[in-house]
Amino acid sequence: MAHAQPGQERGDLEKERQQIQKELKEIQGMYDQIKAKKKQSIGQLTILNRKIALQEQYLNNINREIRAIDDDIYLANLEIYRLTRQVDTLKQQYARTVVYAYKNRSNYDYLNFIFSASSFNDAVRRVSYLKNYRAYRAKQMQTILQTQDQIAKRKQQQLGRKEQKNIVLTNQTKEVQVLAVQKKEKDAVVNELKSKEKELANQIAAKKKRDREVQNAINAIVRREVEAARKAAADEIARKNANITPTVITTTEKGTAKGTTRRTDPAAKPESYLNLNATDVALNSNFQANKLKLPWPVDNGVVTVRYGNQKVENTNLTFDSPGITIATPSAGMPVKAIFEGEVSAVYAVGDAMAITIRHGRYFTTYVNLSGVTVSKGAQVKTNQVIGRSGSNEDGDGGQIDFILMMEARNLDPQQWLHR
Repeated sequence: MAHAQPGQERGDLEKERQQIQKELKEIQGMYDQIKAKKKQSIGQLTILNRKIALQEQYLNNINREIRAIDDDIYLANLEIYRLTRQVDTLKQQYARTVVYAYKNRSNYDYLNFIFSASSFNDAVRRVSYLKNYRAYRAKQMQTILQTQDQIAKRKQQQLGRKEQKNIVLTNQTKEVQVLAVQKKEKDAVVNELKSKEKELANQIAAKKKRDREVQNAINAIVRREVEAARKAAADEIARKNANITPTVITTTEKGTAKGTTRRTDPAAKPESYLNLNATDVALNSNFQANKLKLPWPVDNGVVTVRYGNQKVENTNLTFDSPGITIATPSAGMPVKAIFEGEVSAVYAVGDAMAITIRHGRYFTTYVNLSGVTVSKGAQVKTNQVIGRSGSNEDGDGGQIDFILMMEARNLDPQQWLHR
C-alpha cells in the first residue's frame, strides 16, 4: 500500500485548514449581522452550531498535524540511530584496514608482495589489488564522512520540526480557548431561546404552515409533470405498438420454477415516466454525476435552517424542514439555477415568489424571491440568474428557501451541493 509523503500530507492539511478558515470567516461575517439584531433565533443557533463544528474540525486538523510531526520526529530518530550504528560499523572496518596497513607499511613489504608473484600477469593483478585496496580505504573514509553529514542534517531537521511542533501546540491552545468561548456563547443563546419558547413556537408554526403550502404546490407540479410524461409515453406507444400483443417468454431465472412463463408488455409501467426520452435520460445522468459538485443557488450564503427533522436545543420544539434556508447578506441578491432544466412553474407564496425547475426526474424549488427573471416553460442553464432573494422575517437581511426533490421524494440539498 502506498503511503503519502510527509510533505504531501502537510500540504493537504494546510489546504484543508485554509478552506476551514475561509468558511469560518464567511460564517462569522453572517453571524455578526444576525448577532447585531440582539434577537436570538433558530438561525443564530444553527450558525453557532456550524461555527462550533468547523472549529472542532479545525482543531482536528491541528491534532493531525501534531501527530504527523510526531511521526516525522520518531522516524527521524530511527534514521539517526540507524545511521549512527552504520558509522560505528564503518569506523570499525576502517580501523581494521588501518591497522593492517600499519603492520605492512614498509615499501619492502609491498615490493616483496609484488615480486613474489609466480608470473608477470600475477604481478599485474597484485599491483591492481593494492590500488583497489587503497581506493577502498579512501571510499570507506568518504562514506563515513557522508554518513556523519547525514546525521548532522537529520538532527538539524529534528530541531526545526520540534520548533514547528511548539508553534502548532501554541496555536492549538488558542483555538481550544476559541472553541470554549463559542460553546459558552451557544449556551447563552440556547437559554435565551428557552426563555422565549412561546414566541419561538409561533415562528415555527408559521414556518410549518409556509412549508406545507410550498410542499403542496411542488407536489402538484410534480404530479402534473409526471402525468404529462405518462400521456406522452402512452401516445408514443400507441403510435408505434398499436397492434403488438404481449410476448410470452420462457425463463429459468434463479428463484423461478423451470418451465414457467412470464409475460412482458411493451406498454408496462416504467420505473419513471420522467426517465424515458433522451433529454430526460441525459439530464438525470448528468444531475446524478454532479452530486456534491452542484453550485449553490446564492453567493456568500449561510445555511440557517437545515434539512429534515430538527429539535431546538433545550426546548420541546421540533419541526421538519423540506429543504434548507439560506441567509444572504442582504435582500435582492442574485439567485441562480443550480442545473440546467425547464421552468415548471412560477408562483406566489405569501408576499414572495417561488420558482420550480425540472431537471429530468429532479426538481429544484427556490422560495422567497423578491423578483423573478424567467417564466414557465423557459429553458435555463446552470448558474443562470432566475431571480432575487427576498427579505428575511425581520426585514434586515436576505433569505431564500431551497428545496430539492427526486419526483415526490425530498432530498437533503447539502448532500448534493458543492462543499
